[in-house]
Amino acid sequence: MPPAGDGGADPVVTDTRARYNRIIRFAARALVQVWWFELVLPRVGLRRLAMRGQPRRMTRLARRFHALALELGGLMIKVGQFLSSRLDVLPPEITKELEGLQDEVPPLPFAAIRAAAEAELGMPLERAYARFDETPVAAASLGQAHRARLHEALAADVGFADVVVKVQRPGIDDIVAVDLAALRRVGGWLRRIRVVSERVDAPALVEEFAATSLAETDYLHEAAWAECFAVDVAEEPRVDAPVVVWERVTRRVLTLADVTAIKISDAVALRAAGIDPAEVAKLFARVMFDQLFRRGFFHADPHPGNVFVTPDAEVEGGFRLTFIDFGMMGEVPDSLRDGLRGLLIAVAARDSKRLVEGIGKVGVLLPDADTLELERAMTTLFARFGGMGFAELREIDPREFREFAEQFGDVTREMPFQLPENFLLIIRSMSITSGVCSTLDPAFNVWDAVEPYASELLRAESGNLMRDMLGEMASVASITARLPRRADALITRLEEGRLTVDFSRLERRFARTEKLASRAMSGVIFSGTLIAGVLLRPSDEVLGSVLMLLSLLPLGHVVLTGWFGRR
Repeated sequence: MPPAGDGGADPVVTDTRARYNRIIRFAARALVQVWWFELVLPRVGLRRLAMRGQPRRMTRLARRFHALALELGGLMIKVGQFLSSRLDVLPPEITKELEGLQDEVPPLPFAAIRAAAEAELGMPLERAYARFDETPVAAASLGQAHRARLHEALAADVGFADVVVKVQRPGIDDIVAVDLAALRRVGGWLRRIRVVSERVDAPALVEEFAATSLAETDYLHEAAWAECFAVDVAEEPRVDAPVVVWERVTRRVLTLADVTAIKISDAVALRAAGIDPAEVAKLFARVMFDQLFRRGFFHADPHPGNVFVTPDAEVEGGFRLTFIDFGMMGEVPDSLRDGLRGLLIAVAARDSKRLVEGIGKVGVLLPDADTLELERAMTTLFARFGGMGFAELREIDPREFREFAEQFGDVTREMPFQLPENFLLIIRSMSITSGVCSTLDPAFNVWDAVEPYASELLRAESGNLMRDMLGEMASVASITARLPRRADALITRLEEGRLTVDFSRLERRFARTEKLASRAMSGVIFSGTLIAGVLLRPSDEVLGSVLMLLSLLPLGHVVLTGWFGRR
């Protein structure tokens, strides 16, 4: 059940029950649409009709959600951002439409922000800060930021006076609770749909999203992450992070040193300051890949609004990179490192089967995935591109990659890929980094930036690679040694008439085939009666209507047998 309405302070929504119902109604309509066009019509022989308008339908659906998210605000904005990054699950028509949703969030009136900040700090703003600008620096889904100035005594203690204060939107906890309740219900629906459950664990995705969102609503976490980041890069003189003013930090208010400088994507301003944008790109890539490959603790949202270039004549190159907004941080845990090491072994051995198994172990594939076609695709990939270094791959005609992608595109789209949260954050971080660097330097090549780290990782794991390779060889040798004895035992049982064969799986296959044939025939009958009814209705309204009604019977057989067959 959704939480009861409490008349929260957020002017966007005052009735949490109404909010819950709106989300549920939207999701229900969307699921019915997808069910009809993606499941029912293809099963009754109308796949071409269903596919004809699919991109347009997906775009319209994404636009409707876009509008809903902007109207409701709160966590729905985060849902849109989350969905826009799930390239492993959603079609590009949806992900593209939802890009940039964060930039469209309208700011709250200052009176609401003042009331929320004073309630949280336990004092008037005039007492907490010497100055507090009413115009926000930025407005986001969960809060908004304002510039302020500390009183002299506190400024003397921390060593600076100018700060940026993030204030959480009033009533956001209730809104988040309602939104998560609705999303969990939708996730439960999706789990019951076989075509979805085979490709994605929807409830797990919801819980991933819930954990990330709840962490972002606690500014104490963000403050701690900001300090962890600062400690992590302390030995890097060209990287900086804002200092946390803990005296003005609570769960819903965050005060940081104002480190505003040149936006990293502003090439014109960089050149005006005597800074080469290409050098900024090199440093930014090195810093980000250092975080990903060496430190294992990284900024997962390094978009241009979260990275500043600060001129500094005292450091190499004459500038520093200053990161802000640590609400989304990622880690590369030991388990993921081990999984990636296993993938490296498979790539080194050009073992497509082991590679696919490794992909499953790191959580990219659902456990019950049928991986035979993917193994074949990987075999082809190894045969064409295996053993090439980064420099060689860079020289390959991009059309070859496109041809390979087109050849095996259906395989990859049909596979139940699901990127774990850590994987998703890594890909997001690398993608943003590559985009920013390409903007600064059109000649930037991500291969060149990644190659040193890939080589380092392979060298570091060489001992483990050799050990695991030897283990694999020992396993093969053991199987080979046992093979003659097992073959002899099999022949003996055959000669003595004691060999039995289990045909249960074959019988189940035949039964399934019979059901599919029955459903196919019902589909043909449905299509025929429906089309006949449509054609006859203009000349004989009664007979045409009867035929159209009768077409529902075979349609019901198709749908119900499919539904119960999955249970």
